[in-house]
Amino acid sequence: MSDAPDFDLKRLAIPAYAPSLLFGVAEGAMLPVVPLSARDLGGSVATAALMVTLLNIGSLLFNVPSSVITAKYGERHAIIGASVVGVVAAALCMAANTLVLFGTGAFLMGISGSVFMLARQSYLTEAVPVRYRARALSTLGGVMRVGMFLGPFIGAAAMGLWHLRGAYAVCVLALAVAGLLGATLQDLPAHADGSNSAANAPTVRAVARDYKRIFLTVGMGILLVAMIRATRQAVIPLWAESLGLSPQAISVIVGIAGGIDMLVFYPAGKVMDLFGRRWVTVPSMIVMGLSMMAIPLTDGAVPLCVVACILGFGNGIGSGMVMTLGADFSPSVGRAQFLGIWRELSDAGATVGPAVLSAVTAAAALAAGIIVSGAFGLLAAAVMWWSVPTKGKAPPAGQDSKLCSAEGNSPDATSRA
Repeated sequence: MSDAPDFDLKRLAIPAYAPSLLFGVAEGAMLPVVPLSARDLGGSVATAALMVTLLNIGSLLFNVPSSVITAKYGERHAIIGASVVGVVAAALCMAANTLVLFGTGAFLMGISGSVFMLARQSYLTEAVPVRYRARALSTLGGVMRVGMFLGPFIGAAAMGLWHLRGAYAVCVLALAVAGLLGATLQDLPAHADGSNSAANAPTVRAVARDYKRIFLTVGMGILLVAMIRATRQAVIPLWAESLGLSPQAISVIVGIAGGIDMLVFYPAGKVMDLFGRRWVTVPSMIVMGLSMMAIPLTDGAVPLCVVACILGFGNGIGSGMVMTLGADFSPSVGRAQFLGIWRELSDAGATVGPAVLSAVTAAAALAAGIIVSGAFGLLAAAVMWWSVPTKGKAPPAGQDSKLCSAEGNSPDATSRA
């Protein structure tokens, strides 16, 4: 078959990437106000933290069911369904007059995110030729970052009109449009004729058993990556506060670092495609690990901002690497189930990382907790160096993109992807 030299990621911009951008906007608008809404409903500080945790719990508990849903109904229907659930979840949070109702909305939002993120990864893994895979998935991760960056600003503008409900209104609108755009995705051949039924798909237990060596090697690296990434979200504000910086200064530092994070996702994907995954995964973790361990050495806003930008750069060059490695190692039969387990490892790391930071800080000091968290990155780099091939996996013989195959090997098929 042809190598489809005219394949262009720009053709996926509206149907594949726009929903991810909007989902990022929705989450970015909602996340900062979840604890504030909980407090507004009479919850304690601990209760407010629990409401945020419910988002992660919903995602963690639903990763495996998400894989079953995606395998049975296809990526397009899964994305549409996730958007619908997200709209319902945000509407519940907006209208909630009790903590129970609000917590239900937060939990459902976590479920929505789980299904959406697994489906979008699975879709691009199948739809994009393997030699463009890292660029496609890095762009996916980068687009989500852009949405998360813009969301708080859009939400803040809406809150000027409707107080806290404005942020949830932005979330509802963004997810509704994301679902409409997701409906324009072209069904992949496996789902177009309805032949990919749950009865024919391998079970999650079988996939876990057959690929346990991958999960226990590269998968542990992914868990460590998630640990340092999740911990970084808490470390910068906590250390800035310990230095006596104002909330405004903290917001500026986080914003600048987030901007650096967003700028480097595409070059990183290209490096992974051309030279191999290890050339990005290992440096990303080394930079993140060392820069996080340097945070306790800072004594003011400017040094902290510089280190935070380096930390953001390290995270940015790793954009999409978790999804890319999951796609590389996933089998063509049972891919959704494999990716569900893969996301479970990532979410577990995102849950464990901040918990370790909290425990070490409570037992010793914040600086000690930050240094231990930085060690996660160095350990992740070592695991990635040992378990990730220097070169990316070669495209399977006779197969490049399922979309091209479905349309008679026409590169224009991706214009409807």
